[in-house]
Amino acid sequence: MKKFILISFTFAIAFIFIFGNAATAQTKKPWVIPDKYKAMKNTNKAGDAAAIASGKELWAKHCKSCHGSKGLGDGPKAASLKTNAGDFSAAAFQGQSDGAIYYESFVGRDEMPNFEKKITTEKERWDIVSFIRTLKK
Repeated sequence: MKKFILISFTFAIAFIFIFGNAATAQTKKPWVIPDKYKAMKNTNKAGDAAAIASGKELWAKHCKSCHGSKGLGDGPKAASLKTNAGDFSAAAFQGQSDGAIYYESFVGRDEMPNFEKKITTEKERWDIVSFIRTLKK
């Protein structure tokens, strides 16, 4: 009986290790941004206070639950995700073009849902991108 328990325990640990690493690898999978989006420019001027305020309100409604209030990936739903919700304040994230952030935020992939039907106006989408730009460390 002890041998059976030991074998079962070993199998369970190996299973968690193997599939835990697969989930981690998924979080590191790079985004493939189509050229169309890479070239997109934010229609808001940098630092536009009204756009940022609007984006912050929309963020609170649509994004904060996973990404947290400061974009650190620590929202209340983040723990239930299989993938890391990301740190939007990180230099690597902030170094992307506005169009890349737009694509990742509204087209999505995997657990990041498509928001094109929830946030329907281009103005609101760019307002969120403008707010995301304020999340720098």
